[in-house]
Amino acid sequence: MAPKVLVSDKLSETAVQIFRDRGIDVDFQPDLGKDKEKLAEVIGQYDGLAIRSATKVTEKILAAADNLKVIARAGIGTDNIDKVAASKKGVIVMNTPFGNMITTAEHAIAMMFAVARQIPEASASTHAGKWEKSKFMGVELTNKTLGVIGAGNIGGIVCDRARGLKMKVIAYDPFLGQEKADKIGVEKVELEELLTRADFITLHVPLTDQTRNILSREALEKTKPGVRIINCARGGLVDEEALADLLKSGHVAGAGFDVFAEEPATENPLFGLPNVVCTPHLGAATTEAQENVALQVAEQMSDYLLTGAVTNALNMPSVTAEEAKVMGPWIKLADHLGAFIGQMTTEPIKAINILYDGVASDMNLAALTSAAVAGIMKSVNPEVNMVSAPVVAKERGVKISTTKQDKSGAFEGYIKLTVVTDQRERSIGGTVFSDGKPRFIQIKGINIDAEIGEYMLYTTNRDEPGIIGALGQTLGGNGVNIANFTLGRIAPGGEAIALLYVDAPVPQNLIEKLHETGLFQQIKPLHFDVG
Repeated sequence: MAPKVLVSDKLSETAVQIFRDRGIDVDFQPDLGKDKEKLAEVIGQYDGLAIRSATKVTEKILAAADNLKVIARAGIGTDNIDKVAASKKGVIVMNTPFGNMITTAEHAIAMMFAVARQIPEASASTHAGKWEKSKFMGVELTNKTLGVIGAGNIGGIVCDRARGLKMKVIAYDPFLGQEKADKIGVEKVELEELLTRADFITLHVPLTDQTRNILSREALEKTKPGVRIINCARGGLVDEEALADLLKSGHVAGAGFDVFAEEPATENPLFGLPNVVCTPHLGAATTEAQENVALQVAEQMSDYLLTGAVTNALNMPSVTAEEAKVMGPWIKLADHLGAFIGQMTTEPIKAINILYDGVASDMNLAALTSAAVAGIMKSVNPEVNMVSAPVVAKERGVKISTTKQDKSGAFEGYIKLTVVTDQRERSIGGTVFSDGKPRFIQIKGINIDAEIGEYMLYTTNRDEPGIIGALGQTLGGNGVNIANFTLGRIAPGGEAIALLYVDAPVPQNLIEKLHETGLFQQIKPLHFDVG
């Protein structure tokens, strides 16, 4: 059955056709996003939801989205999506951060020119029949210092354009390395220094708890007298009341704002002030950008629903289509390793440690880790998946660590998963054979070679005669067929394990019969999703 996608906001017809061409059943209802009640009523029918800014994906909407797997926003900002609720529900949230990068960067540069030369006011004056040539004395951008807060995708383009205008560019970005700063030709500085040196300040960061009011009243008061502030990123990054006061006092010479703390903005402290240029969130409003982000949404959602490729996800590691093909068996292995540990562990988990060896260490470890954690957490909540598992683990205070190492043994690569509780450590290792099938290769430090089936039985015992007979007679004599039987031991007469792949679940009465033999220390029926 073809995946079904709802488009609840206005999206390019070309994008809608991409869904259809790729075999997706698409329902194009561009005004549905404005009707929350109707959206909640129908959302349960869909595997994917494509939106712009009008649709608000709330916790209530997500609660009704029983089949939803992915939400994709045509654009960068996802403030209209409850990402925490989506993650807990196991729904991937995607955006399209690259489709409108140039458009938004160009808008910031345009706002700098508009504020520097007071173009909107001069235009309004001239349209009114006035000729106030001496009133609108501007400043040049050449040789001015531009302070860029956030030198990522859009900020990096602004830096490049500003250097082309012969501006001196300084940047504050905690994630900007010196090598990248040198490459894009900017001076990396701390925020305090940027505030005191910059003639123009432009913001290009998302709105988070760390960036909210990054230009607070205190920060604005530290700026260079005569500074001009540009915000084409997100409302809430600047204390608008404080900025209005500093504009009135003359400390700030001008401002250009495309985004506001409250939108739609019908009232704002900045409105009506001289040399404040305001636009109604037009950063991405070009024909090219609107088409680009719409096409990206259609491609990204189709790729995920049809191939499992994850691109530009905000709550899950991205996995390319090529990676999905190669990593599929390894992701399944990581899930199986986690499922084994999860089913064996009844006490609270304190830490999850994962070792990646050989070829496994060169893969997308974030995706593999999410799969392993999901496998563990499913024992607590069967609805958990790769998206929600890290959230569940974090809520439970579980510490997750990973280690990489070069090929260290007979296998080209393997994954070893260790869980730590107050009572014990439990570990299991696995690899993927050339046939693409995951295998368990070590349990409790004991080497084995076990094919993984839907139904399995795990036992621990002392290495002594009678184990194989007891298992074979008890199961076989009661109609449970053994498809595969794997044994392992530390040393003769020492600790030993058995892992059986059976064709059907082992009934509880047979578990009790095996216990009655007195041969086994532990007997655990297991179930794995091998589909």
